[in-house]
Amino acid sequence: MRPFLLALALWGAAKAQVVLPFWHTAGPPGDRVLLEAVQSFNESQKAYRVEPRYAGDYREAGVKLLAALRSGGAPALFQGELSFLARLAQEGAVLPLDPYLQGLPKDLHPEALKAAQVKGKTYGLPLGLSVPALYYNKDAFRAKGLRPPRTWPEVEEVAARLSGRTAKGMVVSTDIWSFNAIVMSLGGSLVREGLPNFTSKEAVEALEMLYRMVQKGHAQARNLAETSFAVADFLRTKAFMGLAPTTALPVVLAQTSLPFAVGAAPLPRAQGGAVPLSGAVLAVLKGASPEEARGAVAFWLHFLEPKRQADWVRTTWYLPLRKEAERELSDFLKDPERAQVFAQAEVARPWSQDPEMVVWYGYLEEALEKSLKQGVPPRRALEEAQRKALAAEGR
Repeated sequence: MRPFLLALALWGAAKAQVVLPFWHTAGPPGDRVLLEAVQSFNESQKAYRVEPRYAGDYREAGVKLLAALRSGGAPALFQGELSFLARLAQEGAVLPLDPYLQGLPKDLHPEALKAAQVKGKTYGLPLGLSVPALYYNKDAFRAKGLRPPRTWPEVEEVAARLSGRTAKGMVVSTDIWSFNAIVMSLGGSLVREGLPNFTSKEAVEALEMLYRMVQKGHAQARNLAETSFAVADFLRTKAFMGLAPTTALPVVLAQTSLPFAVGAAPLPRAQGGAVPLSGAVLAVLKGASPEEARGAVAFWLHFLEPKRQADWVRTTWYLPLRKEAERELSDFLKDPERAQVFAQAEVARPWSQDPEMVVWYGYLEEALEKSLKQGVPPRRALEEAQRKALAAEGR
């Protein structure tokens, strides 16, 4: 072939390749697996090229995306948090992907795909889904002859026994995810018929329990801005229990070594209660072409290959999305504590699929902080948050 014809052919091939800018939220240690998947996918075929860019954590990335949607600089692909996906779908900012989902792996857990649906349509492809864990300091528990609490009254009792002059039994967070986890475990919901449900029996019960522990000196309250302090409380043995997603421990271990053994227990749960399924999905943003949507699905299927899924789960402690990956993880899941925590997937449901929650949660977090850090009685704080949320809805 003549040189100019060869150059023309190469130019045509390059032009035909679909480039997919991808904003992701995976920091260490999970970024290694995700970026390896991107590189492997790009090398495995010539039709698509995914170009990853770290956009910050869930909240940072959400703010950046909203700004980009207004300015016209949004990427084709976005890794979004589950509750944020519902809002994007309501605003028409993401595309439904059902027309592109033929030939999915038969061993894909059906609940995983349902978690990325809004009103019956699939707007996201699950990348990582997690359940909560009650983390505890094993050394402190052994010294006191304690076992991991299995009910919320036991949590209060254990927190009291672990507390002393210089340390608290538990660190509690005023963020919506943590509070919602307790409300769900009691059988409640923060949303009812599309409206805020902040003054429900379960929500009041949850906040009253946290309030008691803080007022008695058995728990340390931290707000979202103090997340690093909450982690430090646990690492420096200033607190001995804490509630977080399964993915929290690998992130901490990637940054530091712990001077004590860490245990992980299932979230205490009342009869009829559930645990929150949280995490992130791959979304295709408005303006993307059908070919870009097909490229997103192709990349996702590449990411779901069993060995890669197993590596992802070992690295991040996300739940396995395919049964075939579970076979690769047989040794990982043999650990009794880990097995019990992961088994919560059977009673898990998405922590929020209500678009309105993104508008309301600020009022609730403000109420939690007022109660737990400023001493405002729980019911009064929740009633104020309910009034503000209803006002925002024009109700």
